This record gives sequence, C-alpha cells and structure tokens, in this order.
Amino acid sequence: MKRLNRIFKPDGRTVVIAMDHGMGMNVNPALDQTEEKLRAIVAGGADAVLVSYGIAKRYAHVLGDIGVIVRADGGYSAIPSDANGHPRLLFSVEDALRIGADAVVCNGFPGTPNEQDCMKNVAELVRQGSAWGVPVMAEMLPGGFGNLVEKSPANVRLAARTGCEYGASIIKTTFTGTPEEFKTVVDASYQPVVILGGEAVKDLSSLFVCIEQALSVGAAGVAIGRNVWNHPDPKAVTQALVDLVHNGKKAADIHGL
Repeated sequence: MKRLNRIFKPDGRTVVIAMDHGMGMNVNPALDQTEEKLRAIVAGGADAVLVSYGIAKRYAHVLGDIGVIVRADGGYSAIPSDANGHPRLLFSVEDALRIGADAVVCNGFPGTPNEQDCMKNVAELVRQGSAWGVPVMAEMLPGGFGNLVEKSPANVRLAARTGCEYGASIIKTTFTGTPEEFKTVVDASYQPVVILGGEAVKDLSSLFVCIEQALSVGAAGVAIGRNVWNHPDPKAVTQALVDLVHNGKKAADIHGL
C-alpha cells in the first residue's frame, strides 16, 4: 500500500512515537503539555506518530507531514471499576481518513478469554482497510497487557504470525528472549515487525540495547511512547531512536539520556 511509504523510510525501517495512551491510562500531568511534546517529537525526526482520534484531530497543524497512525479500538478507562472485557472498535477506517490518518491500529490479544472478540476487531479493521487502501497495524501481544500468558519467544512468534494471517500490514509486539530467539519472531512474520517500549524506565540504555538487538535480527523499527513523552527531553530521545533505527548507531554510542 502506498500509504506505508508515509510511515517507513526507503531503508524499510520506521521510528513511530506512540501517544495514544490517554484512551485507557492516566497520562496526566506528563501529557498536560500535549502540543509541546508533539512538537518536540516532530523536531526529533520521528517518521510517524501513533495517536488517539482526538490528538490527530486537534493537532494536525503540529503533525505536519509525518505519518499518522490512529488508534481505532479502546473502550476502557483508567478509572478503577469492575468492568471487564476486550477492546472494542470505536472508530472506522473512514473516520480515520477524514482526519488525515495514513494507517490505523488495533490490539490483538491471542490467549485471552476474549481472544475471538479481540481478533474479530483486527479482521474487521483489515477488511475496512483493504476497501480504502489503508494499512493496519496489529498490536499482537499474547495474553494482552497482563501476565495471563507468558510472553515467551514461542508465544510472541505465534501472536505475530497470527496478525499476519489476519491481514495486518504492520506487526507491533514486544522484544523477548535473546536476539537469536527474537529472530524466530521476525522470520515467522511476513510483514514488518516493530517493537514496543513498554513502561517508562529510569535508564534508557537497557531499552536502547533491546532495540539494537531487535534491529540486528531484522526488526523494522520501533513504536515507543512512554519512554519518549514521559522523558524530560522527548526531542533528544526521539533523535536517539532515529540514530539507532536509521543511522547505524549502537546503544553504546548514545549518552546523556
């Protein structure tokens, strides 16, 4: 799909900065200054952002010409409750196109009690995306965000392959195991695999090492959020990710973060 060229550079890699967390997490006060953080991320050289419908609509003037991936599913909040279930599709591909999206994303959680409903979301979004020529990123996590299912290389490999079989154009998943073990995930996926960053960490050097290892065995880039916008210098972290993904720098070459 031509729109993938808005997300991936000619080297076949991408730096995606995720800022969709406010749909289901308490992101304040870290994201009180949303526009300021977005401007820093754009200035840092991000190839694309993964954002909520609300951010894509409100801050189009800030995002400019970088790729925009809109979160299409959700339905849960950070407010404690007894509610349970799976993410629902809240926005259509057509909705996303109207606000300038180049791609859409939804979760796929194999191994959860509601996996059939969750994977139906992936299939429906792929169906809509095919009709409109819009790529779909599937966030494929065995057991979802919790620890219901071990995120072993074998389970992540199966989850990533499942996303490909459902027709996703990009697989977002977690780096797991050794580089050699993660290579089995990449080899099993006939679509580009980008790795997520997970919870904010105090020392980014370990995250940079994971990124370097994933790239060394064929990962197509990163889709990282909290470790960028929750950092005092989002521009510098974004630049570091660009250096790792596109410019051949090693984790050991990056200092001061």
